Amino acid sequence: MQTNQETGQETRTQTWTSELRYVARQPIMDLRGRVHGYELLFRSGAKSVPGGDGNTAARTMLDNAVIFGLERFTNGLPAFINCTAEALTENLVDVLSPSLTVLGISSTLEMTSALIDTCHELKNKGFRILLDDFTWGADAGPLEGLADYVRVDFSKMPAESRKRVRSPHCDSIMVIAKCLQTQDEYMEACAAGFTFFQGDYLCHPVLLKKSKIPANRLSHFDIMRLLHHDPIDLRQVSRLVMRDAALTFRLLRLVNSPVYATHQDIRSIESAILIVGDQALRRIISLAILSELNANQPPEILQMAFLRARFCELAARLCWLDPAEQYLLGMFSMVSTMLRLPMDEVTQSLPFRDQICEALLGTNNPERTVLNWLELHERGDWEGCDAVGKTIGLSADKLNLCYADAIVWAHLTISSAT
Repeated sequence: MQTNQETGQETRTQTWTSELRYVARQPIMDLRGRVHGYELLFRSGAKSVPGGDGNTAARTMLDNAVIFGLERFTNGLPAFINCTAEALTENLVDVLSPSLTVLGISSTLEMTSALIDTCHELKNKGFRILLDDFTWGADAGPLEGLADYVRVDFSKMPAESRKRVRSPHCDSIMVIAKCLQTQDEYMEACAAGFTFFQGDYLCHPVLLKKSKIPANRLSHFDIMRLLHHDPIDLRQVSRLVMRDAALTFRLLRLVNSPVYATHQDIRSIESAILIVGDQALRRIISLAILSELNANQPPEILQMAFLRARFCELAARLCWLDPAEQYLLGMFSMVSTMLRLPMDEVTQSLPFRDQICEALLGTNNPERTVLNWLELHERGDWEGCDAVGKTIGLSADKLNLCYADAIVWAHLTISSAT
């Protein structure tokens, strides 16, 4: 018989999952490729866009921020949240943590005396203020003295304005370049003096050149091939892993990490395999290899790979796909970005089924369905998410639960792997 406590928990879960329709995040990164914070996008439905029912979207966001906790989505980093005039002047944002929250104020909002007074009060409470979509060089009016950040759509900046964004009256303001789509735009924004950077380029870098996979990376793919044999050839895998000191170090760290804690002394690669078992070892070595592949890239790329892997694994269990295979599909969907090589070259060296390689290349086959949903989600294409969800018979509630769990797991994993 179900206890009252269990029933209550189920009721609470149903309540917040029915409210939480869409949650997406985009990293805001510094000059060194570290994540400074995340812009969070909460929507109550596919039609809830800022230009439409913005107040409903804002109320939904605030409600779910209370239920979930912003820190779950940002790993304790600042949460950049776009606010409506209602959310500000009616004190709805007071439910948020001032130390964790940056309130985004769009240039489209009417600067009423009530809004200005409220912004002063929020600033005094410890909230940080972001002026969003203001034309660079134009007078931001009474809010300019309150701003901690100014965010500019780099793609819409005139060429002359891009040359230097610093000026004497704004040296204390951190300036964010958003909508960066290419390597050239990113380099130009760095040279211009922007403090932080945001856009598809940072998580999906444009390939700089076409080259071959380095020999040391090919050895990692050789290990992956061996891991797909059942049973694993213990001696061969151990021999290849031990040839790579960095990989060995990462592997042993992961075996003893909070994710795969064995609570036993590990004296060799072979003993690690025997202790954790084949399935766990496949995952541990995959994580260690991926950490090595991402050595010269922003850490956000590695975290996205872990998030994708975990999400695809969790969602696969709900729609009759192979969770282990989907885990690898999600993880290796970022390998092309890490190596800055075309995916068609990368897949030639991956030991996967043809259908999985085709999914990595973008073929819309059944194996790619869950990854398709996630990629649409990352871009904020809510209608596309709904369409994919219908094809596999899963509601947005269930998929968003998988996404939220994957965020937490990815954060724990990357802290153990790096």
